[in-house]
Parts: sequence; C-alpha cells; structure tokens
Amino acid sequence: MKIEVWTDIVCPYCYIGKRKFEEGLKKFEHRDSVEIVYRSFELDPHMAVHINDDIYGLSAKKFGSTRAHMKAVHDDISKRAELDGLTFNYDTAIHTNTFSAHRLLHYSAQFGKTNELLERLYKAYFTDSLHIGDANTLVMIAVEVGLDAAETAAMLDSEQYAAEVRADELKAQKLGVRGVPYFLMNGKYAISGAQTKEVFVEALEKAWAEEHPVVQFRSAAGDTEELACLDGSCAVEHQELNKRKEEG
Repeated sequence: MKIEVWTDIVCPYCYIGKRKFEEGLKKFEHRDSVEIVYRSFELDPHMAVHINDDIYGLSAKKFGSTRAHMKAVHDDISKRAELDGLTFNYDTAIHTNTFSAHRLLHYSAQFGKTNELLERLYKAYFTDSLHIGDANTLVMIAVEVGLDAAETAAMLDSEQYAAEVRADELKAQKLGVRGVPYFLMNGKYAISGAQTKEVFVEALEKAWAEEHPVVQFRSAAGDTEELACLDGSCAVEHQELNKRKEEG
C-alpha cells in the first residue's frame, strides 16, 4: 500500500502530523507492507533565504496582525507539540526558504535516508534553531544522517532535483491540496491536517481492505457458517469494503 505525504519543513502541523501518523501506523496490522513517499510542498515559495525578522514579525505582516498576538498563537502551537513529545523553540527559530531542503530530501531518497533526514530537518528548524536554508547547514545535517559531504555540497550547488520538487508541487495543485500535511493513501483516501491516530488507523484499514478484498468460500447450498464445500462445488464471493458499507 502506498502513502504519499505532502509536507513542508517549516510547517508545525506537518511535524505534529508525522507523529500522529506514525502512532496510527504502529496500530496497523499490515504496517510492514506500507510504502511511504514524502512529497514537497512549499508554504511560501517566495520566501527569502536570509530574513531580517523572526517568525512573530513575519506572521504579523502576513496575517495583518500584531506581534504579540502571533507570539500567543505560536505559544499555543508549541504547547500542542509538547503533547507529542516535540520541542518548538520559536523564540530563536530562523525562518527561511525551504526549496534547497526539499531538493536535499529528494537526493536522499536514493540512499534510503528520506525519513531520517526529514526528522533531522524538522528538529533542526523547530528545536535546534538552525538555518536550514543555508547550504553549509544542510551539508552538516546530511552528514549527520550518513550522506557524503562533498557530494551533497555539489548537489546543492547545482539545479539537481529542482524539477522533482516542482513536480510534487504541481501534483498537489492538481489534487487541490491547499495546505499540509496532506496524506494520500493508494491515490484514493485523503487526510488533511494533523489528525488523531485513530483517524489514521481507520483510513489505513479502509485503504487496505479495498486493495485486499475479503474472499469467502460458499457451498452451493449457501452454507457460509462452516465455509465448507459440502457438496463438492463452491462459489467464491468477493466482499469489498464499499459493498459491506452499503449493506450495513
């Protein structure tokens, strides 16, 4: 089963949503058969790399609010993150453009490091107050998860994986994605936002049931209690999730 996740590194609910999703996945019986693909989504693709303002000032300008109000909003987000074991240090966070970080995530996929790198990028921004738009910082983070420093630096200095980032964003646009995190299961079941683990478990089970319909063997006499072929001839009935919903 394939699950695509659109996310941005500076999105607090993406970090929180990842934890919620992982909690739900632990409860899912077939979790070892799930393929997770992280896709790029920039909340503000026009954001500068180097900014002379903090997150409170930037948010106040963006939403036409006050610095004090936006600090209160971010304090509430930080408290919510704590419930999932996450530490947000907005007072010292360095806001920046995330395009290069997204390119790095695509680059890491060939080494099987995407999940590990994404985790480190989240922590770098929200907890460690590192400048994840700076190439030197990104190289340092890449080395921490096992990538080669020189090769990573060369990639970041090029235009590699720019097309892949834009392709993810175009797909999101075609799907009508307005915000992240956005989870798409088997191309059919969509979940938007940092939902509870129970919501994720339910969606996982529905997507799995549709992909793997239940098969019952019935005797020609219609005896389904024993699921036995008493007269030597059996009919196969495929009970799909949608059919069960309609009947029940």
